[in-house]
This record gives sequence, structure tokens and C-alpha cells, in this order.
Amino acid sequence: MNILFDSANVADTIVYLAYDEESFPFKLGAPHKQCSRVTWLHARTEEESDVLAVGMGKHKDITLERIRRAGGASARAILKEGRSSASLVRLASEAINRNRDISAADELQAWMEGWILGLYRFQTYRGTTKVEGSVDLQLQSIDWPELSSIELEAVRVSAQIRAEGAVVARDLVNEVPGTLNPDRFAEWMAEFFDRDDAALKVHIYQGQELVELQMNGLLAVGAGSKHAPALVEIRYKSNPELPMLALVGKGVTFDLGGMNVKTASDISDARMDMGGAAAVIGAMDILIRKRANVNVTALIPVVDNVPDAEAMLPSSVIRYPNGLTVQVANTDGEGRLIIADALIHAANIGANQAIDIATLTGNVGAALGLGIAGIWGDADITQSLVEIGERNGERLWPMPLMDEYEADLRSNYADLRNVSTSPFAGAITAALFIRRFVAESMSWVHIDMAGTVQYKQDVGYSEAGATGYGARLLADYVMKQVHH
Repeated sequence: MNILFDSANVADTIVYLAYDEESFPFKLGAPHKQCSRVTWLHARTEEESDVLAVGMGKHKDITLERIRRAGGASARAILKEGRSSASLVRLASEAINRNRDISAADELQAWMEGWILGLYRFQTYRGTTKVEGSVDLQLQSIDWPELSSIELEAVRVSAQIRAEGAVVARDLVNEVPGTLNPDRFAEWMAEFFDRDDAALKVHIYQGQELVELQMNGLLAVGAGSKHAPALVEIRYKSNPELPMLALVGKGVTFDLGGMNVKTASDISDARMDMGGAAAVIGAMDILIRKRANVNVTALIPVVDNVPDAEAMLPSSVIRYPNGLTVQVANTDGEGRLIIADALIHAANIGANQAIDIATLTGNVGAALGLGIAGIWGDADITQSLVEIGERNGERLWPMPLMDEYEADLRSNYADLRNVSTSPFAGAITAALFIRRFVAESMSWVHIDMAGTVQYKQDVGYSEAGATGYGARLLADYVMKQVHH
């Protein structure tokens, strides 16, 4: 897939955006102008090109996410027809009527991101059903008078880096546990971030190092697996003068629930319990490739949660180096146990701000659905992330830290239980548990992305499967801190 400016080649398909209550070069009924509705207008002669009309709704209601979704829907529709190229036509009226909150550069970048992500297919294990081919996107610089040729190229590069960071996250989340186990995942990160960059350093804590650092959550959760747990630390310090920001991503490569075994007819989605780790990896890829002027450290606890003779038993007690003891009332509440290790480590290495992101609770999906994640913690960080998510489509909804609910985490024989005694507010009590491991020296937010990690069917620029949620969100937040 290529994005080309002013190509001399004639595209297979011409793409036009159709806005409600506005004129259109071809006869098109109002229903076909609804958001992300794609309509084929086939050529009458060999000399003409087929046209794909993409519904955008009303101009005044346009958002970057709507543009992104239109780009993804267009790319997928054209790929389905077996075409290899398409040319996007931007009518003069679009530039005139454009929402004033959206710059031409942002508009074009959103379209490109949606296009690239819309073409994504996870086909590693497909045989006869594999979809061949891709679709090049052609653009005419004359359609974008607001942008110089240098600016157009900068937008293209930025869109590709951002979309490819999300694709990295998608590939990891979609991967199967036979290929992506804790051993291989840690090795893969070391290989992936082995780049010629003096500001970048990767360290994998395993075995005796985990014991010495008292990362007892990781050691306890991983005890049942033949693959040893690890904490992967990826430091990118291109500006050492800035305070360190830590990104913590939950990396449970397969969550069978430990001794509290999950039971269902199909638990294939248990391989996706490292969506937070994938989001952090995608974000780091974007930041490094953009050579962002930042001081950020990714901390990724990697582990399997499976039952075995050596596995942690319910009622076990874990001692953490911050003095807290935790009764493991349910071994399927493992994510918070390993995030606790990573947050303690974040404070120890000098982070003054931490964001943890995890596929933590089914409860958050029940509350918010699959289109928006929950966020708890520092009000300023939350507000900034929410604003970013509204623009880049990785949305968040602020949730409360109800102090009185912490009573449900009391244990009869340890300082805390890892799961609540109440059947209610599971996502909130999980956040309250994690908060107990945040040092006073750090500001912190927790993102529960369990609902947003995947779609069950094609939606916008996401095919069924991993969404890559969080990669662009976290990268945008880190870069925003620098600009402030």
C-alpha cells in the first residue's frame, strides 16, 4: 500500500465525499450521504472510472473520527472489489465548508490513518481464505491548497508512523499463545527495539532479578506456567532534562484464570489479555520513529496465568516491597497483581507520572460498552487524555474512585484482597486496588481498556479482532506534555 501525490497513473476508482444537504457531482439520494455509507457508481464506458461515494453526514457535524472511519470504510470497500488504486477527490466546497476546528493537515492525516488501518488484515494463519492485494491511495496536491508540498509529505509520514504503531499493537493482540508466550514476548520486544538510537535502552528483568526486586506479584502469577515471567523496561530518554513519564502495560499473554479456571465454549479471547502491553509498545514505536523530544519509560510485566501443580492457589498471600500484603481471593484477578509490581518499580526508577493501561475487568465493558474505555485517577491527566481521545477516536470516560468502596477490599488475614467481596463496581474496586501501589511522589491514572481491545465485527477502520486501541492515545499524550 502506497500513498502517492500527483501520480501520473489513472486510478481504478475515484472517491468522492458526499455531504448531507449539499450538492454532489453525481445523482445520489439522501440516504447514501449518511455517515460511512459507501455507494458504488459504476462507469458507463471504458473511458470512465468507477466512483465510490462515501457518506459523511452534515458538514457541521464532521469530526476527525468520522473522517477516519470514512477512510477505513472506503479502503475496505475498494479492496473487497479487487481494485488496486483509488484517487480521493476533495471538492472546493469541502475546503470552504470545513469545520473550523479541524485543520487541513489534521483532516488529511485522519483520512490517511483511517485508510491504512482500514486495509489491515491479520492473515498469518489464513490459507485459502487469505485476501491478496492492497489499494494505493492517490491524492492531488491541488486539492489541498492550504498545504505546501513539504507539509503534505510531513502529513503522510506522520499518518503512516501513527497507523503502523497501531498495526504493531493489533498484530500482537491478534497473535496466538503458541507463538506469543512470555519468553517469546520478552525476546520479541528486545529485538523490536534494537535500534540505532543512543536514547533507547531495553532491559529484561527475569529470574533472580525479579526475586531481588521483590516482584512477587509477577512471580506468584507466573508460577503455573512453563514460561517464566518477566518485566520488560524500555527507556527512551531523548530529553533527560524532562521528568520521567512511565507507561505501564499489562502483558498477560494468555489468561486462563489460573486455578480459578475460566470456563466457556470458546475462550480464544484470553490471548488478548496483553492489550495494554501492545498499546504501550505501539506508542513507544510511534514516539521513537518520530524522534519525539521526551523522557518516557515503558514497563511491561509479562506472564501467563494458567493452572498447574506449581500454580498460585486461592487464599495465597503476596508480600509487596511497599509493605502491603495481598490475599489472592481469586487467581483470575491477576492483572492488578502484576501492575502493582510495575508501579512500585516506576517510583523506584524516578518516574514522577505513571499511566497504567490494561484489559483488566469485564465490568468496564458492561458499564461502557466496546467503544470507550474507563479512566481513573489524576484529574489533570484524565482531562488531557479524554481531550486527546475525542480527537483521535480512542475515547475515554472518567470514572470515580469511590473511597468507601475500598472497604470491600478488606481481607480477614492480609492487608488487602485482590478482588472485592461485592459483586458490584468491579472496575472501580480494581482501580482502588491499584491505587494502593502508587507512590505519593507520582501522579497517576489507570485505563481499563478491556472493552475496547477488540471488535466482534468490522467497524469503521477496524476489522473484527484487535483494534490497536491505546497506541496513538498514549503517544499523543506523551508528545503533548513536551509541547506544554
